[in-house]
Amino acid sequence: MSEKQKTIVFQDDEGNEIQLEVLEQTTIAGQNYLLVLDAEEDTVLLFKEVPEDGEFVSYEIVEDDTEIEALLRVFNELLDDMDITF
Repeated sequence: MSEKQKTIVFQDDEGNEIQLEVLEQTTIAGQNYLLVLDAEEDTVLLFKEVPEDGEFVSYEIVEDDTEIEALLRVFNELLDDMDITF
């Protein structure tokens, strides 16, 4: 994802495209993560980057509770100046 890109398009299980606002991104131990906002649902989601064939990547929702807790601590520090609570 480029530094200037502020939105990504996610496809749900039914094939519907959902536009998500990227609030922050970080890299931990070589793994890229995104914190995104689904304004329509008023929820935030955590995604991790998954390499695909060639130059392409995809993003998967982080589901592991331990990983989520660690990421929320990191993103909370990164977004210290924003009014977002987890």
